[in-house]
Amino acid sequence: MTTTLFPARERGHGNHGWLDSYHTFSFASYFNPNRVRFGMLRVFNDDTVTPGAGFGTHPHDNMEIISIPLEGVINHKDSMNNVRGLSTGDIQIMSAGTGLTHSEYNGSETDVLKFLQIWIFPNERDVEPRYAETHIGELPRNVINTVIGPKGTTEAPLWMHQRAWLSLARIDAGTTVTYSSHDTQNGVFVFVIEGEVSTANEQLGRRDAIGVTDSNEVSVTATASSDLVIIEVPMS
Repeated sequence: MTTTLFPARERGHGNHGWLDSYHTFSFASYFNPNRVRFGMLRVFNDDTVTPGAGFGTHPHDNMEIISIPLEGVINHKDSMNNVRGLSTGDIQIMSAGTGLTHSEYNGSETDVLKFLQIWIFPNERDVEPRYAETHIGELPRNVINTVIGPKGTTEAPLWMHQRAWLSLARIDAGTTVTYSSHDTQNGVFVFVIEGEVSTANEQLGRRDAIGVTDSNEVSVTATASSDLVIIEVPMS
């Protein structure tokens, strides 16, 4: 087993007034040659947007883009004529493919919006752009819930153009869950949204993350009630 720690305190940070963003990997003006990506996982941003503000219309291509609201409402519009409002319990994915434009705004004039923005390199280029979302609601506790998988998956409600899986877990203190990789050549990235956990002989707290390679399984024990994002990705 090989591990790489991504401590919360070492993340890149940009406060633009309307946007307070923490970057696990190099993004925008933050560049760390040792923190460019974890395999095919390119971006993992932890964003807070002030009331009424947001990301204006901008383009993307050839990227799988995932948004997970943690607090508040995301107002989404895109060039595929999707106009959506997403809140806690929803997950959104776009395959940018040949190109699309979109905007993401805080849907409230009084409350902040907090969400995770995740980009994964696709294994197919120049596909037709697509949008999908699902409402996962209150997930079962103390199990790993896979919510996005590869194209053709039957184990998740959403899919992406990559041999990758995104799962969520809510774990009670004292409980252990074990993630089993679908492919032994893949790596597993574990991000602690809230709580404290022990995994791979490391202690992780709120917003800490770890990347694990050369292992078929990753066990995580919660030392406090914890919420996790677990992403399995090809390393090359």
